Amino acid sequence: MNWLKQQLSTKLHNPILGMKEIIRYIGPGLLVTVGFIDPGNWASNITAGSDYGYKLLWIVTLSTIMLIILQHNVAHLGIVTGNCLAEAASKHLNQTLSRIVLSTAVMATISTALAEILGGAIALRLLFNIPLKFSAVMLFAFVLWMLFSNSYRRLEKWIIGFVSIIGVSFVYELSIVGVNWAEAVNGWITPTFPEGSMPIIMAILGAVVMPHNLFLHSEIIQSREWNKEDPEIIKKQLQYEFTDTLLSMGIGWAINSAMIILAAATFFQNQIQVSELEQAQQMLVPILGKSSAIVFSIALLFAGISSTTTAAIAGGSIVAGMFKEPYDIKDPHTKLGVAGILGLATLLIFVIDDPFKGLIYSQVFLSIQLPITVLLQIYLTSSKRVMGEYKNSCVHNSVLWLIGVIVSVLNIMLLFSFLN
Repeated sequence: MNWLKQQLSTKLHNPILGMKEIIRYIGPGLLVTVGFIDPGNWASNITAGSDYGYKLLWIVTLSTIMLIILQHNVAHLGIVTGNCLAEAASKHLNQTLSRIVLSTAVMATISTALAEILGGAIALRLLFNIPLKFSAVMLFAFVLWMLFSNSYRRLEKWIIGFVSIIGVSFVYELSIVGVNWAEAVNGWITPTFPEGSMPIIMAILGAVVMPHNLFLHSEIIQSREWNKEDPEIIKKQLQYEFTDTLLSMGIGWAINSAMIILAAATFFQNQIQVSELEQAQQMLVPILGKSSAIVFSIALLFAGISSTTTAAIAGGSIVAGMFKEPYDIKDPHTKLGVAGILGLATLLIFVIDDPFKGLIYSQVFLSIQLPITVLLQIYLTSSKRVMGEYKNSCVHNSVLWLIGVIVSVLNIMLLFSFLN
């Protein structure tokens, strides 16, 4: 990221928080947003909407609030220390402990990449009738080419474009369906736990608050650093980052909500239970018309490509961090992380019998690993040795610990729901 810091230092040197500076700063947050509008979210959200209507919209609201707090906090780690979460863990934890923690993060990232590639492959099959496994290999090869042949700045522009296409697609879908907005508003603010909904609630949580995104944000936020010697400019950077995070996570909340609302207004309203993404696409045709099914598939494809790309960047950052190095696509450790995680995720697709369940349970695994990453983050950002004067305040720590407790309790509830 050093080359990009040098490029931006001439553009973002002004410490005044102006609109032009904010627009230049926006980008890292949108790359994080891609991670929680990925195909895993599509599977979880469509199941939530088709099975329970608008009742589970609240978990998107809760998850997004937790996400804003966590992402804002971990971005501070990157800005203040110049280290991503994985680098900081390797430098400040016992070596054995850091390797164990980061190994679980690698497994979570493989699980993430599995969902991303699988979702993109399903979209290719829907659009062009290409066999699923061959589609997965095509997506793997395309994303690998994107990562190894493009600069970070160019990738960022591509992905922002992809997010825009996904957003416009859902605006179109919602414009042609009848939505009960009163029920939707009630669903956003009223927590309910319908019978049998716990696995889906946990899947949505795992699909929104994702471990790899915490590693990703702490890495890519460093592309926006300049003049770290001036405390006043560091404070402005933190303000810019919060604006970027709040705006980007808000976009993600809207798109995730739109998925549930679309499923509720079409499938739940017509008492259609959806068990796979292909079925969702096919069932849109008699309800909303052929154009809606095509738009659905195109948005899913762009979600798969963009989220696979950011998952690979996160994986490369974690593996490089194990060696106390930053993400650098020219470095062997980063290349190992990127290619290894994408390769293993693609191979797993060849042994999955039910792609839709693979998407759902990949998100459940993320929610189980999430408390480990959250605890790591709280430990590092609470440390004066790591953060100096920018360490968490007592209030920040209390909020972060509350989120950690909520995530842990929901995980215990998930385990009990499986046992019963």
